[in-house]
Amino acid sequence: QVQLVESGGGLVQAGGSLRLSCAASQSIFRIQVMGWYRQASAKQRELVASISNEGRTNYADIVKGRFTIFRDNAKNTVYLQMNALKPEDTANYYCHALMNFANYWGQGTPVTVSS
Repeated sequence: QVQLVESGGGLVQAGGSLRLSCAASQSIFRIQVMGWYRQASAKQRELVASISNEGRTNYADIVKGRFTIFRDNAKNTVYLQMNALKPEDTANYYCHALMNFANYWGQGTPVTVSS
């Protein structure tokens, strides 16, 4: 099993930036895919970005060019750099890990973008 702990959420004005962190309880080399999802009020959870243990990345169209996912293997941490934030990016952001066909989730960190 793997535990995921997110941090870095908060309140920011439109056009601002935030960096989310997801620290894993074990080496992320063992985790096939890590990613960030978000869930806004009264909406379904959606994929924001993911990164494989080979470094391949995938982004939702609505964040391409604004968000970047990257990993620090030495710290067992995956980051989501969010730039040019918009009010519609407001949501709870969840870290996700896929390891040996099992899904793991963090507790979520809230992001609020004011207009």
